This record gives sequence, C-alpha cells and structure tokens, in this order.
Amino acid sequence: MINPRIVVRKISTVLKKPKVLLLKPLIWLSPLLSDEFFVKTNFRLRMGTKLNLENPQTFNEKLQWLKLNYRKAELTQMVDKYEAKKYVANLIGDEHIIPTLGVWNSFDEIDFESLPNQFVLKTTHDQGGVVICRNKNDFDIIKAGQKIKKHLKSQHYYLSREWPYKNVKPRVIAEKYMVDESTKDLIDYKFFCFHGQPKALFVATERQTGKVKFDYFDMKFNRLNLSQVYDSSKSFIEKPKNFDKMIELASALSTNHPHVRVDFYDIKGKIYFGELTFFQHGGHQKLHTEEWDYSVGCWNDLPN
Repeated sequence: MINPRIVVRKISTVLKKPKVLLLKPLIWLSPLLSDEFFVKTNFRLRMGTKLNLENPQTFNEKLQWLKLNYRKAELTQMVDKYEAKKYVANLIGDEHIIPTLGVWNSFDEIDFESLPNQFVLKTTHDQGGVVICRNKNDFDIIKAGQKIKKHLKSQHYYLSREWPYKNVKPRVIAEKYMVDESTKDLIDYKFFCFHGQPKALFVATERQTGKVKFDYFDMKFNRLNLSQVYDSSKSFIEKPKNFDKMIELASALSTNHPHVRVDFYDIKGKIYFGELTFFQHGGHQKLHTEEWDYSVGCWNDLPN
C-alpha cells in the first residue's frame, strides 16, 4: 500500500527542486561515471549549489571531499554491520556489542525456526535494510523477504559514492531484539566525532510512532538550536547517567579518523554499539540554520 505522506513529500521535493528529476538517470548511469563527476553532479542536483572541492567550507562539502579522498582500507570493515562488531569489540569490549543470532548470504537461507520469538534482520552493506520481528506469530515473512531481497540487490556505493560501502559483501544478519522496557523505545545517541573528539550529538527518539525525532546537544548536554531533516521532540530529553562513558567510547572509536559518527543505544543503563557512519545523510541535507553548516564544517579538519 502506498503511503500518501511519502507521495506528498516526494511531490513537494520535485516542486521545490525540479532538478531532482534528473537524479534517477544519474543513478542509472552511475557505474559508468567517474567518482568526481558523479559527486559534483549529484551534489548540484540535490543541494542546488555548485560543489567546492578545491576549498570546501561547509560540513556537507567536506563530506563530499572525504568521499573522493579518504579511503583507508579499514573503513570497509567499519561500515559492514557484521564485521564492524569485531572491529568495535576489539577497541571497547564485547560487552557493548548486540549479540548476532546468525548471518546468511541470502534471505532464503535463514532458518526462522532457530530464531527466538523476537529478533531484528539487517542487511550488512547498505542503509535502511532493517526488519523488526516483535512476535513470530504475527511476523509477515513474505513482506520481510521482499524488503530484504530488494536491499541485498542494491549497490549502495553507486547511489552516493560513499566509498567505504563499495566492497562490503551483501549479507543479512539477525540480531537480538533490544528495547528499554522502562521507555518502550530504543533511543539512539549519535555522536559527531572529529579526530577522536566528540563535538556534538543528536538523540533519536519516538521511533515506535513512525515519526522519529532528532534533538541536538553539545558535550555538556545543552540543547542546540540545530536541525537536519527531522523535527525536534517536544518532550524533555534527560541526560543519560552514563553520558560521560559514551563520550569516552565515542572518542576511542573515532581516533585517527577526520570524521565519523558513532552511534550508541542506552538500554537499562548499559551502552550498546549501534553503527559507524562517515557520511551523514550522504552529505546532501542542509543543516539549519545555514551557519551551522559552516560551524560544523570548521570542526572537520581535512587531512592532506
């Protein structure tokens, strides 16, 4: 069933930026195009401005520069949702890793009888390939299979030229279902880190409502007048008791990298690793106000 809200949003986007109609043919041709040409054209169509690669200033411009120029081999492991767990456990310990229940090369290989009543399926090589099972008796395997198979066929690298994903093997993993019973939610704490220094974070809440909220804070957990894509929550967000420990772990996972977003969950006072992200929204969503795009860009000291 088509979601009318999504249709309205897409129509609104086209009306505001008619050039987005050119994105589909650009993506179809992506495998034939050079990285630099694709990145420049994609940025122009999505952001409405010319990309400055010679002297990038904004946060989004610097993310595009990193796509083309920052290519450490370890980045591939860091974004692979299966392999990243080994990388992270080696740095901060197994106690922060959500248990993996299985890993398969295709959806049809999954032995659902062996899985518990609640679990989460994720594709390892892209974004958005997630299916949550809260009760196997109500689980729609056919619908889940359609989504996972579609994502397994996707080539995330060619959508935005995020180099770390280029050589990630497409697989599907099952993880233990995690939720904080006290809130009936799974709250994300996502830290923007630069050369091992967490500078800001946003807290993702209200996922269970289908209308996720992002609220931004500094490292003293003071709310920032900053937004990107999603609305802020109208609810009070309490500083987690283990906030200082999160900062410590985020620093450990981001050392030796010009920029990486480090995500954690706080479940019953225990910190669990979420994922590592190098390109927030692909570097194609403006920060509001515009001054923030430049301020956060200043934190990102690009390597030679």
